[in-house]
Amino acid sequence: MGAHWSEQLLQLDPLVPLVEQGFSYDHGYELCDYPPKAKDEAWQRLVSMSEELRRALYATNSASFDLEILVPDLVGVTEILTEDHRKELCRHLPARAEGYVWTLVFSTSQHGFSLNSMYRKMQRLESPILLVIQDTDNNVFGALTSCALKVSDHFYGTGESLLFRFQPQFQVYNWTGDNMYFIKGNNESLAIGAGDGRFGLWLDGDLYQGRSQSCSTYGNDPLSINEDFVVKTLECWAFI
Repeated sequence: MGAHWSEQLLQLDPLVPLVEQGFSYDHGYELCDYPPKAKDEAWQRLVSMSEELRRALYATNSASFDLEILVPDLVGVTEILTEDHRKELCRHLPARAEGYVWTLVFSTSQHGFSLNSMYRKMQRLESPILLVIQDTDNNVFGALTSCALKVSDHFYGTGESLLFRFQPQFQVYNWTGDNMYFIKGNNESLAIGAGDGRFGLWLDGDLYQGRSQSCSTYGNDPLSINEDFVVKTLECWAFI
């Protein structure tokens, strides 16, 4: 390939065969026909080239990802999320949510302050849910749940769920592995994250009063400035 083959590798398309990109195979020899020493040397070169190609492609893709975050379109109007908010959240979406538009399925402005109304809006959904809250002190925080929210006698969800806040700076709290108290809801309240009688995020049945405490599920700090807060606006977005 010449002295600059590593530079050529950066131009390769991994989905197109090498032959179609100007590289040729030496059909005069098979690896099994090489003398033992030559065979070992040829194999080492092949492994080395494959590893360098993998690293080069990974570095190129990673650099492209860091340079520009593609912000998905919104279906619906948000009163909370800015483009900067969405860029930050895009970095932490589970694979099942990547590449989908964000669709507003519930908002207190449109559907009222009712937990049961929120449950009803999600009855037929099979999607992670982004729950975003703005409190009366204008703090923005919330949760990304691995599935739609529902009434349940038991905790449900998976370790894809997380908590986040934007003030004083953006912070994500992923599952610690300490317990599996991801989500639990009834007609009177909704809890996301728990442990030792404390809840990472708790909302009452009117979606009016809430509480956020440190909990072992996510190892989080309180999401709002005060543990107890009053909801100004709440939105739920699905990835569909």
